[in-house]
Formats: sequence, structure tokens, C-alpha cells
Amino acid sequence: MAKALDDVRVVDLTRVIAGPYATTMLGDMGAQIIKIELPGRGDDARYGYPAVDGIPVVFLALNRNKKGITLDLRKPRGAEIFRRLVSDADVVVENFAAGTMDRWGFGYAALSAINPRLIYAALSGFGHTGPYANRTSYDIIAQAMGGLMAITGFPDGPPVRGGGALGDFIGGVFTALAILCALHYRDRTGKGQMVDVSNMDAVFSMLDNWPTVYGTTGQLPQRLGNRHPFTAPYDCYEAKDGHVVIGVGNSALFRTLVTAMGMPELGRDPRFKSPTARLERHDEVNRVVADWVSERTVAEVMETLGPEGANVPCAPVMTIDRLIADPQLRERQMIVELPHPQVGRIPMAGVPFRLSESPGGIERLGPDLGEHNDEVYRGWLGLSSRELEELRADGVI
Repeated sequence: MAKALDDVRVVDLTRVIAGPYATTMLGDMGAQIIKIELPGRGDDARYGYPAVDGIPVVFLALNRNKKGITLDLRKPRGAEIFRRLVSDADVVVENFAAGTMDRWGFGYAALSAINPRLIYAALSGFGHTGPYANRTSYDIIAQAMGGLMAITGFPDGPPVRGGGALGDFIGGVFTALAILCALHYRDRTGKGQMVDVSNMDAVFSMLDNWPTVYGTTGQLPQRLGNRHPFTAPYDCYEAKDGHVVIGVGNSALFRTLVTAMGMPELGRDPRFKSPTARLERHDEVNRVVADWVSERTVAEVMETLGPEGANVPCAPVMTIDRLIADPQLRERQMIVELPHPQVGRIPMAGVPFRLSESPGGIERLGPDLGEHNDEVYRGWLGLSSRELEELRADGVI
């Protein structure tokens, strides 16, 4: 079955997390991804995560469905080869600091002169315009500058970074989305364009509408831990053997909850009857629920409140070891395992959306450093064995 993007050719200069995740999403849907790495070293993500017997398993999962070549763009022959690759590409993606590609002579203006239909996607900490454009960034910088840390954490604690490299992955998703929009526009007009994605912008856009709330009411968000600012109870609670979350979004659900807990009178109590009253007494409401949960195991809580019981919105707090074996994720093909000759089978998250007519898929692990040099340089560019040996000897590839 054809994949949605199997006619799209992408030259991928990205590294670490945010950029590689964007191009991986395109590769999962069939795009031909040629990942370029620096000879002798490669992507820093090959070294920044736990390895298994020296194998960078995270890199192999994050950069799946890509072919890998080595190329030093800073060398004259490397620059020449890069221009040839660009001339036959649909998309170039990079996540260097803003201005880096311009200094190398490969900014959007230079590359679009070679290929006017090119989509040039640049993902950086702060984008290519504005007073912060030249600043460097990491995930924690994006989360801090984008506002996510300010609303994350407990009231009596410091701002907290969202678990994992959330800011980087958000930037990657927006980059992939923007590339698809630019490709669609090119299909209609024949014109390529530059895509400029800022991780700060991406994180800021995900602040749960607080810019609108503050701009119209003057109310600032507070760090609430796992609570919700506009409803209660809505929190994480400790059971005898783990944690569960319970979310009650209206008074009918609250009455269902307290009835299932054996306290139906609380649903009629004026102190808790309305959403406003429960918010005003959220500590008291939480204490009642927390005490009830603490006397039970996670399974007992779910049996009483879950879909086979009262059907109150609730869930166990899933850990990675449980998720790997979770039947819902397995059924949805969200756990994919690919074979590796040394490590065995490497599990990874699958494609997080479904297309009925052109589904994506994961076919191969990320490439070894320069694994596809011969295939790409011979197949795409028609270089001879002698030329390849010269390029290797000169450190170009």
C-alpha cells in the first residue's frame, strides 16, 4: 500500500531531538529521508543516551526510516555535493542556531536559487527573527522562555520542567506540520518557501489558553501541581501500591464519585454541591478523596471507579515498564520492535496517528554513521568508486 509521503525527498541536516523527530514523522509516512552527519562523529544523539553494548539504541529509534550519509558541508567539495543533493530535493530541514546556514552559504536564499520549489525548514530556539534570534537553546530553555515551566509544579515548590524533552518534541511536531502545509501550498502554486519554527513559539502556543485568560481578565496562572484551576476534584492520589488520577469535570460526575465512594450525602452537601463551592474548598475535597484512595490498592480503586464500576474518569499512573506491555498500545501498534544484529529487538513508540488509505509504518532502524554513503552517492549523484575513495581520503564524507 502506498504511503502518504512516498514521493517526497528530504535532505535532513538535523541533530539531537527536535529536528530529528520532525523528519522521523515524515519518514514514518513514507518520505525518503537522507540524514547528513559530520564524518567521524555524527549526530550528538549517538552519544547522549544510554547505549547497549556500545550501540546507540535511542538514536536508532529516533532516526528510524532514514538513510544516513556523512558529508562535511564546510569543505568545498562537500559544499558542491550538498548543492547537488538540494537540487533534487523537495525539503531541506535543519535545526542549527539561527544564521548558521547563512554563514556557510546555505541559507534559504542561496538554496532556493538552486531549487525554487524547495521547502527550507529551519527549527531553532527562537526563530530567525526578533531580538532573541541569535540565542542558543535547549529543551529547558524553550520550556522556561515559552512559559510552560511557570505553570508547572506545586504551589510550594519551584517551576518544574515537563517530563522528558517535551519542548523539543513539541517543536518537532510543529516543524513537521509546517512542512506539510508548505508542500501543499507548493502543489497548488509551484512555489517553495521557508519554514521558520521557534521552540519558544511552539511551547507558548500550548499554554492552555492562559495568554487569553490573562489578557482579558488579568488573572495569572498559579502552579497547582496536578490540580485543575477550574474544577475539583482533579488530581493525582496515592493508593497502597501506586498512584491514580481522578478527574471530575461537573457536578453530576461528583455525585457519581462520592456515591461510589460510599458518601452520597456529599453530593447534596452545600459545601460541595456546586463547582464553585468545590473549588473554594478544593483542599477539603481532595482530602476526602485522598483518604478514600489511600486505603485501597490501585486495582481496587479502578474496580470501584473505573469503566467497569462507576465509570468516573480515572486511571492508574502508568510507568514505562507497564506501557511497553499495555494491550491498548499493542492493539494500536504503538509498540514496535525492530531487530538489531547485536542488541536483539529494539522497542520504540509507533506512529501516533492512523490513515486508512495510506498508513505509515516503521521499517528500519536509524542508520549507522555513513551507512548509505555508497547507495546515495552512487544512486543519486552517479559518483564513481574512485571519487568516493577520494572523498573519504579528504574527509569530505
